[in-house]
Amino acid sequence: MEEKQSIFSVFSNGIFKENPVFVLVLGMCPLLAVTTSAINGLGMGLAASFVLIMSNLIISLVRNFIPDKVRIPAFIVVIATFVTIVQFVMKGFFPALDKALGIFIPLIVVNCIILGRAEAFASKNNPIRAIIDGIGMGIGFTLALLLIGGVREVLGANKLFGYLVFPETFKPLVFMILPPGGFLTMGLLLMFFNWISHKRSITEAKKQIAAKE
Repeated sequence: MEEKQSIFSVFSNGIFKENPVFVLVLGMCPLLAVTTSAINGLGMGLAASFVLIMSNLIISLVRNFIPDKVRIPAFIVVIATFVTIVQFVMKGFFPALDKALGIFIPLIVVNCIILGRAEAFASKNNPIRAIIDGIGMGIGFTLALLLIGGVREVLGANKLFGYLVFPETFKPLVFMILPPGGFLTMGLLLMFFNWISHKRSITEAKKQIAAKE
């Protein structure tokens, strides 16, 4: 039972307690650049998740064979291999999405979320836990991109996944799909999630005080 709870904690951390976007505030450059629509956010999130899960797995498997002096370069080689696979798949099957995401697909190689999980978790845990961590972090990252992209697309283009949301009389706030809109959306969502976290902390503190009394 303890092992299962531990695995669940590893999985849920990436979605809630250690969400790479709303808690750790990592990967901001591609996040703000590609989230002009929900489909772009989803595509980027899934691509990064695949790389994260597979690189976590391979790094965990070979962690005992990599000398400390070349640890980081070795991690980057593993990550770059899976990024190349993602790039080929996108170019072959999803050319429109590949064009929309552009340079940010190859830049997954140096994404601090993926390299950070490789160093902080995959290199210190067994393959099963490394995969679970990758799945949790990937889901957390994808949901964050999807949320930000969805908000910007709805407010900036009156569409969601290409479908009309409000009546045609609604005038979209075009700046929301421009860089300032990305910063504004990100700032408001960070404020919202920090407020929720603060309220939860206060509630838990009150419960602990009540339990002691």
